[in-house]
Amino acid sequence: MSNLQSEIQNRRTFAIISHPDAGKTTLTEKFLLYGGAIALAGSVKGKKTARHAVSDWMEIEKQRGISVTSSVMQFNYEGYCINILDTPGHQDFSEDTYRTLMAADSAVMVIDASKGVENQTRKLFKVCLLRDIPIFTFINKMDREARNPFDLMEQIESELGIRTYPVNWPIGCGRDFKGVYDRRKKEIIAFTPSGGQREVDKTEVELSDPGLESLLGQELCQTLRDDVELLDGASYEFDMDQVRHGKLSPVFFGSALTNFGVEPFLEDFLKMTTPPLPRKSSEGEVDPFEDSFSAFVFKIQANMNKAHRDRIAFMRICSGRFEKGMEVYHVQGGKKIKLSQPQQLMAQDREIIEEAYAGDVIGVFDPGIFSIGDTLCAPGKKFEFEGIPTFAPEHFNRVRQKDTLKRKQFVKGVTQIAQEGAIQIFHEPATGMEEVIVGVVGTLQFEVLEYRLKNEYNVEIIREGLPYQYIRWIENEGLEPKTLSLTSDTKVVQDFRDRYLLLFTNNWSINWALEHNEGLELSEFSRN
Repeated sequence: MSNLQSEIQNRRTFAIISHPDAGKTTLTEKFLLYGGAIALAGSVKGKKTARHAVSDWMEIEKQRGISVTSSVMQFNYEGYCINILDTPGHQDFSEDTYRTLMAADSAVMVIDASKGVENQTRKLFKVCLLRDIPIFTFINKMDREARNPFDLMEQIESELGIRTYPVNWPIGCGRDFKGVYDRRKKEIIAFTPSGGQREVDKTEVELSDPGLESLLGQELCQTLRDDVELLDGASYEFDMDQVRHGKLSPVFFGSALTNFGVEPFLEDFLKMTTPPLPRKSSEGEVDPFEDSFSAFVFKIQANMNKAHRDRIAFMRICSGRFEKGMEVYHVQGGKKIKLSQPQQLMAQDREIIEEAYAGDVIGVFDPGIFSIGDTLCAPGKKFEFEGIPTFAPEHFNRVRQKDTLKRKQFVKGVTQIAQEGAIQIFHEPATGMEEVIVGVVGTLQFEVLEYRLKNEYNVEIIREGLPYQYIRWIENEGLEPKTLSLTSDTKVVQDFRDRYLLLFTNNWSINWALEHNEGLELSEFSRN
């Protein structure tokens, strides 16, 4: 095996998804702890805490103790080079979350053991299904009172429509949580909490061991034996092919905060996941093991370093090897460019890199030439990767600047933040940017917009809520919106590419438009 193949073979790129407060950021930190990327786990309890999660870097995130933007982190563990895409879990998350999932090869779904499947998890899960990628489930917070594990399995299957295979099984919960039973090794891993640091005491005991009762107590021991018998007789068979296509989710139980079950989960997960997957392009599938370099931009973040007013384009490498200083072809820009200041990131900390391989995520300086979904490839090639969907925002505000003299800064700020994908901007036909309608997936993004315009562009804004809840792109080419028969509360707008869209206040208005305009085609999302 060549060095190129070996490097790519060892890459694993996955996203961590969850509802708010399920413990996603804590789990991410424990992974980094095991990989030696950090020496001490932080705490994300709230604004009074001195330490904040490594993956939360924006000031507003530190104040609230939540993740607002998606972070990218890389570390090594037992011969694997791991890229974690940590998505915002806050219920007012942004479209950035959806797009981050487009750059991952698999997803880890974190579920709170006492709450089960929650709204945000459902939304993110749909995007994973769109991608046909493996989904691994970590049921967290078993050290607190939890729902019956069989009920949790049933809920995942009925609400998300994916079968489950418990790789391990919890022994008790809350104060009685004694550890987990590994179904494949047929042994119990009993943990002793150690303040959440890396080292965890563990005792490995077989289910048939006569000393098991003294370790777990008679009641827990009997419950475990009954549960395992039921699982062996009634649960789905483990099928790796089903896992690879997102039809069967391997399930693990544990507690990220106290390190119960985190290391066994990480080890099993790495064995079950694949090296980087092929990507669809205009010239067919692109094999990650190809020699020639290719990548696509899935995220743009301006002003990560306020002092330098910089703008970073995050790209997922899809094939070959990247070398610092190499010349690549920017397909959408139609020219050859050198990617300057290539860097890998640990939240806001950056390190200039010399090389990277398929599966890696790198950040490059963007002088304003990149857009989300852009393809970069070796000179001489001109294919494009499949576009990244633009998802329909669900909340709308009319936005203008307070000081009319700051019009230029306002337009620049709103446009740049929209290019990053945190917000979408629309305008009424023929009005240009005189008055902007901002659409977001989660309402927190309005606060983030206001905060960033004030702090990064020195512009204060006035926001006015709008009643619209649904947006649809008009798919018919050359259709003149003025000819459409629409309800009085439906609004015609254009996006920044001047494509026509319709804003609706309710589902009834959408159905009315379709019924009264024969041949009208509307889409919930648009591919860039």
